[in-house]
Amino acid sequence: MASKKKSPSKKISTGTQLPLQDEVQAALTSLERKSTSRDRENLARFGITAGKAFGVSMANLLQLAKRLGRNHPLAAALWDTGWYEARLLAALVDEPARVTPAQMDRWCRDFDNWGLCDTVCFHLFDRTPHAWRKVTQWSTRRDEFAKRAAFALLACLALHDKHTGDAPFLEGLLLVERAATDERNFVKKSVSWALRAVGERSPALNAAAVTVAQRLADSPDPTARWMGKGALKEFSRPAVKRRLAARQRSAEG
Repeated sequence: MASKKKSPSKKISTGTQLPLQDEVQAALTSLERKSTSRDRENLARFGITAGKAFGVSMANLLQLAKRLGRNHPLAAALWDTGWYEARLLAALVDEPARVTPAQMDRWCRDFDNWGLCDTVCFHLFDRTPHAWRKVTQWSTRRDEFAKRAAFALLACLALHDKHTGDAPFLEGLLLVERAATDERNFVKKSVSWALRAVGERSPALNAAAVTVAQRLADSPDPTARWMGKGALKEFSRPAVKRRLAARQRSAEG
């Protein structure tokens, strides 16, 4: 009698399919083995505060994520452990198409440092079908890291979304200008990041971003002024000008 062909399974280090909780524990064990005192010290050096952290480099996290493969249930379970690196790993292995708006809101409420916020936005949230809606919704949040998430997500969309036209990004610049007076460190840095990323996406968006940056640079508010002057300096860099010129030629050709 012919044996049934087994479907491919998710593997950790044993090469066998594991129950979900065993898979989570195996991942945590792998993270603990990859932890180093240097990587733990780097968390404080880079201003990342996390209550539960192993201290694992992003390079090692990426290797583990590649081994695990995409796995939505595993991502949810890793997130629920509360470990900083497990949550980073969750962002790397989750399946963007299966992420719901409710999940995005739950995870956003758990953001307690810039490293977690930015990694989730950069590797997962900007690939979901709900990303643009969350940029708008989170941009009005009072919580520092939720508001940071709105603009980190806008910046990541500017970097990674190859299909969306200019119109949503122009709307994003309106959100940037409204948030430009928020002096909180983790907010203002993400708003500045979004302004620069949008302004380097295309010649048309660069023109719009330069106009916004000039208004901010002329503002009496010190945070807005810092943001505007920094963006104008960035946009004037020769490398940025060359990239924009190349994109203009590509669009015309």
